[in-house]
Amino acid sequence: MDEDIKLLAHKTVDSVVRKIRRSTSTDFYKFGCNIGIGADGTVTKYVDKIAEDAALSRLEKSKLKVNVLSEEVGFLDRGGKYTFVLDPIDGTRNAYRGIPFYSVSLAVGKSKISDIEYGIVKNIPTGDIFTAERGFGAFFNKNKIGVPDMPDKELLSSLALGKNYDKVTLSLAKKDKVRSLGSSSLEMCMVAIGALDFFVIGKEFIRVVDIAASTLILREAGGLVTNIYGEELDMPFSLDERSSVVAACNEDLVKKIIS
Repeated sequence: MDEDIKLLAHKTVDSVVRKIRRSTSTDFYKFGCNIGIGADGTVTKYVDKIAEDAALSRLEKSKLKVNVLSEEVGFLDRGGKYTFVLDPIDGTRNAYRGIPFYSVSLAVGKSKISDIEYGIVKNIPTGDIFTAERGFGAFFNKNKIGVPDMPDKELLSSLALGKNYDKVTLSLAKKDKVRSLGSSSLEMCMVAIGALDFFVIGKEFIRVVDIAASTLILREAGGLVTNIYGEELDMPFSLDERSSVVAACNEDLVKKIIS
């Protein structure tokens, strides 16, 4: 991939991180305020809007033309070869509750997950960064990563519970050790470094902006990403489609989950 495009992607992510960190010290009390409805039909929080505005402002200043798909503004056709698939804040509730586990997620591709060439997921509170380039592996804070060959004997998972649970996740919640961490992109990256053995969203709930970058990162780390039926997950760059997700370190674990 063109190095200038990758550099622009990193600058866009860093603009979001700087804005949120500055605003945390001055406007944290506003973070959870409802300020409208996004292009995806969900409520826009103040923290979502300022994060997205920071990203779009950075892109508008660039001479490079890239299209944008983001949860608040939807798709912006800027005449580019590539599209930046952006979730300015993945883990909005964590952000406005003060839980230090939320990210900015950005993937670079053309039309669907399977053609994504570059991905970045950055934990905004900690500064930890995951990256991947198709065919060149995945990295955590610039160190190459890979899923373990075998999961831990005592499995540790993260599941979508609460109102988003289904019969599969409810069954899994009764087994092994379970967490529900609230940021899909970071949870999938946790699978990529072996901190979690698998991550599951059983309902068709997740959008492409939530998982575009982390799907590439996990796959480049040697993991698998499917839907709840075990089919390789692929989604178009659109806010209209939703999917279930099974992210795991190997095929045997995926089969165990969906069975």
